[in-house]
Amino acid sequence: MEFRVLGPVEARRGDARVPLAGTKIHTMLAALLLARGQVVSNERLSRALWGWEPPATMNAQIYTYVSRLRKQLGDTVAISRRQPGYALDPRDSWIDAVEYERLDRLGRQALAARQYARAATLLHSALELWHGVPLSNTTAFLSESEVPQWEEAWAATLESRIEADLALGLQQELIPELTRLVAAHPLRERLRVQLMTALFRCSRQADALAVHRDCVQVLRDELGVEPGPELREVHHRILAGSLPEAPTAPVELIRTAPAMLPADSTDFTGRQAQLAELVDELAGLPAPHDRIRHHLVVVTGMPGIGKSALALRAAHLLRGHFPDGQLYTDLTRPDGTAKDPADVLQVFLRALDVPPAAIPPTLDGRVQLYRRVVNDRRVLVVLDNAVDEAQLRSLLPSGANCRTIITGRTPLNSLEGVGLVRLGPLTAAEGLALLAALVGPDRVAAEPEAAAVLVELCERLPLALRICGARLASRPQWPLALLSTRLQPEQHRLDELRHGGLDVRARLRSSYTALRPTARATLRQLALLGQPRCTAAQVALLLHTDERRSEEVLEELVDARLLDLDSIRDDHRFSYRLHPLVRLFVREQAAEVLAA
Repeated sequence: MEFRVLGPVEARRGDARVPLAGTKIHTMLAALLLARGQVVSNERLSRALWGWEPPATMNAQIYTYVSRLRKQLGDTVAISRRQPGYALDPRDSWIDAVEYERLDRLGRQALAARQYARAATLLHSALELWHGVPLSNTTAFLSESEVPQWEEAWAATLESRIEADLALGLQQELIPELTRLVAAHPLRERLRVQLMTALFRCSRQADALAVHRDCVQVLRDELGVEPGPELREVHHRILAGSLPEAPTAPVELIRTAPAMLPADSTDFTGRQAQLAELVDELAGLPAPHDRIRHHLVVVTGMPGIGKSALALRAAHLLRGHFPDGQLYTDLTRPDGTAKDPADVLQVFLRALDVPPAAIPPTLDGRVQLYRRVVNDRRVLVVLDNAVDEAQLRSLLPSGANCRTIITGRTPLNSLEGVGLVRLGPLTAAEGLALLAALVGPDRVAAEPEAAAVLVELCERLPLALRICGARLASRPQWPLALLSTRLQPEQHRLDELRHGGLDVRARLRSSYTALRPTARATLRQLALLGQPRCTAAQVALLLHTDERRSEEVLEELVDARLLDLDSIRDDHRFSYRLHPLVRLFVREQAAEVLAA
């Protein structure tokens, strides 16, 4: 749960705002949040809600507001009755005011330690949490008592951030901002000092002195006082020409351009049409008149079909279009479990040069910071081996210039605005070309028939061909015909299709075990049928169920990319096909079940 008070008071659950109706409810929530877990007395709540003229039923009304909050916020927080009032325990919730104070404190500490780049990053992040006037949808009674101190805190953070930016040599960029701020806050002497310093460092001494003269006049007219010691000191130094100059080589705030892509494949072969489609979609090229370009493309297909290889090849070709960096993660751990999006975001934020202390502890906080950091950048994000939509949503950038490539075995259809690239087996020519790239064209040319047989025994699956290529490359004395012969017996084929960390059986198993028990049982029945194609009606007879239910299971297998939608027959029924290597694997599973 997220709570915001640095602007309109809000409660958010993920991307959805919790509906809180009425000024009084927002006021009650804000008063409890600002108490930092301490008890807020009924008397204090009453003043926040009604000022000095509460109704006779104030305690009953306060109880009603608390009850509504409990119902609307659920068990993500706890609001308890503790004499003489109520206390809110936020548990693991993220509160913008708490996060702001943490970042502000760390930023000031870094500034005092002269760690200017770190201070600037932290203080910029603190100020980005503000979304307007604090508590703007609460009662005037609460606003009048709370807003002045928050506005003073904001101004102090802003001045500290400008101090860090000045130390980094950003005086030229600061002058327009400081000019606006001085006009909006004419009595804040520190802003005048900072504007005078920035102007002097840009060789604009006359303008700096004019700022001082205007300040003196305003202070005398408005308050009847003279400038303070800091303003007098800067004025004196400008007149004497002794104000420290800007660094000779101005230090700029670092905006790290991460380069997280794994190495590009040197033997990528085939897929030219799909590769061109993927690159054209994401490169920002003008779209044909009858379509739009997508910011997000999903590459989908069965295990071992080459989804990651295509995505990474396209990503390397696109690097020049994304000068602000490329982010990459494999969303599946080596043991097949899904990575936590919060852990992925921590890695991404560090790659984007966010200090560890500035990374929020909660998923919602990290999502918010991640999207702010990349919002105005041209960043390419590659999310490999996605498990489901829930895992992905927190990792998708929202910036207009960001693009995302996702690979997954399911089409992830519920994501909005997705372009889809479906991969099937390689063509025979592409399979031979890949084999030649892996073992050398001379060996393939010397045994063209054996090479062709090998490609077909691998069912033109890129992973299987890579395994064969790796085995042959490691055994240069082996003829291609020898490996073809070893692959011929179906009962040994999957044993032969593994080498080092590459294993067709293991890839298929990860998809198979993710299925529901009903889908696994159906797949085993299909594998034992002994026919390459089937329809929902045939499967319904086999499973003793109705055609609609059998079609639902078959579509689940299609989504898992363990079954292919082969064609539509003349009677408008779908025909489904089981990939030969999938059939071999599932027969093994069926035998294990029967033997158990």
